[in-house]
Amino acid sequence: MDILEQTRKDLPNSTAVVVLGILSLVFVFCYGIIGLTLGIIAVVLSGNALRLYRADPEGYSLSSVKNVKAGRACGMIGIALSIVFILFILLLIFGIIATGFGAAMMGL
Repeated sequence: MDILEQTRKDLPNSTAVVVLGILSLVFVFCYGIIGLTLGIIAVVLSGNALRLYRADPEGYSLSSVKNVKAGRACGMIGIALSIVFILFILLLIFGIIATGFGAAMMGL
């Protein structure tokens, strides 16, 4: 089985997908923009790699497929957390603006 696994090639960008997915989780708290961008790139690259795998499942190693799936999952989680963080920041900014505007209208 090991010889058969060694003859199979890795999916393209499998390592990049994992790295980008993990980095999207790390950079969620940089105002969400960096995490969102990295997560989208990870999901797009993983889609291309999984499409290649579905076309020829016997030609690619199982470890690279697992890397792509793990990177895709991390990317999706990073996207979701980034969106939540961006919405939180926007609500916070608009709340501060609305509070300041209301205080100015009241003469405080």
